[in-house]
Amino acid sequence: MASPRIPAIMVLGTGSNVGKSLIVAGLCRLFADRGLKVRPFKPQNMSNNAAATPGGEIGRAQALQARAARVAASVDMNPVLLKPESDTGSQIILQGRVAGHLSSGDFTRRGDFLPKVLESFGRLAADADLVIVEGAGSPAETNLRARDIANLGFARAAGVPAILIGDIDRGGVIASLVGTHAVLDEADRTMIRAFAVNRFRGDARLFQAGVDTIESATGWPCLGVVPWFAEASRLPAEDGLDLRSGIKRAGGALRIAVPVLPGIANFDDLDPLKLEDAVDLVMIPPGRPLPGDADLLILPGSKTTLRDLAALRKEGWDIDIAAHRRRGGHILGLCGGYQMLGRVVRDPLGLEGPAGEAPGLGLLDVETVLDASKTVREVGFVHAASTASGRAYEIHLGRTEGADTARAPFRIEGRPEGAASADGRVVGSYLHGAFASDTVRGACLAAIAGRDLPFGLAYEDDVEATLDRLAAHLAAHLDIQAFLALARQGCTAS
Repeated sequence: MASPRIPAIMVLGTGSNVGKSLIVAGLCRLFADRGLKVRPFKPQNMSNNAAATPGGEIGRAQALQARAARVAASVDMNPVLLKPESDTGSQIILQGRVAGHLSSGDFTRRGDFLPKVLESFGRLAADADLVIVEGAGSPAETNLRARDIANLGFARAAGVPAILIGDIDRGGVIASLVGTHAVLDEADRTMIRAFAVNRFRGDARLFQAGVDTIESATGWPCLGVVPWFAEASRLPAEDGLDLRSGIKRAGGALRIAVPVLPGIANFDDLDPLKLEDAVDLVMIPPGRPLPGDADLLILPGSKTTLRDLAALRKEGWDIDIAAHRRRGGHILGLCGGYQMLGRVVRDPLGLEGPAGEAPGLGLLDVETVLDASKTVREVGFVHAASTASGRAYEIHLGRTEGADTARAPFRIEGRPEGAASADGRVVGSYLHGAFASDTVRGACLAAIAGRDLPFGLAYEDDVEATLDRLAAHLAAHLDIQAFLALARQGCTAS
């Protein structure tokens, strides 16, 4: 078993969505502010919420963790990203670039990626004082252990000790922590050196007997019981499981509705909108009609445009969108949503599923053809109507062309980007993250509202302040010195 060249520790969870990503982000900010060169790392992620870096794409959670660590994100922080395209298959992003497709029946192939994972980890560690590694799902999935690279398979290959996080809010935290210990083999079990309990509500002293039970059953010490961090919803969501936290019914002056499609991707576009006090952002799940009183409908990004277009029609949302348009409402399509607004979407090579084509919603005079060349880049842009500017990113397959691109809503490096209808009420764009710019967001929302509204959110400042408060929260409730000592022990572990 190889030893890391610098202190490193892995944060595992008893299951998905127990708060691993947030804890790693908070620890990255905490140690960065203590003067350490800290780097986040996730061997394998599965998410359609991706971020663009100069070398390609990674999971958005790792981009947030890099920001928390006050460093630029890199593809080495998430060398394997699986982007689901159906219930049984995913696109493989290896060190930032598309590297084929993986079916659920081929899960053993994941072990083939371990050399690249260790290569990325080595490069990252070479320029760091501390690497904080995030696991995926649960290490107790023993049916996947033989070819595991996401949890203890990586920990053992890289010689990185781990701690295990349990989520008390979902219930059964004692059983989940003790049960994980019980099903692991001895070699895996010894890689886990401690545990912590996350999302506690109430007086933590009332759980001391629970802590004692877990320590007695596992032999692992407890690093702390972390109370619920209510401000977690102010940070970019990790994956689709977090979409429910974006539902907001606050009686805002401007109402925005977003249909949640099966392949929804890069929905962090919505994060700045949900935090605006003047905005009422409503995520519409399958089985519900789009509200008739919305000022703006947003069709978000999609990993599988044709499949999601079919799902949209199956829900009857195409009828709701057409009615909204007749009432004079505004519609914004982002990336895959932009493609859906056109006359037709063609996928002749079967890049996102079976080869084929389908008529779009016909609200923009454009057509899209998906091709094998994938655009992944960060860009500076200008909002044409207001000349407000900002930074954004593109992650998409395909070319979209047609008459309505002559009324492009944005400009990138002097060239037009996107399309708009003649009356300006239907707009499409490939840009992700444009609403993170306060001036761009304010200009767009004011134009839709037709009047000045108190759009006072300083979004980037808010994210930074929330990360600072998260770091302080963890410092107050975790044994940070013990955490760092465990990471340092890993340097000499054999």
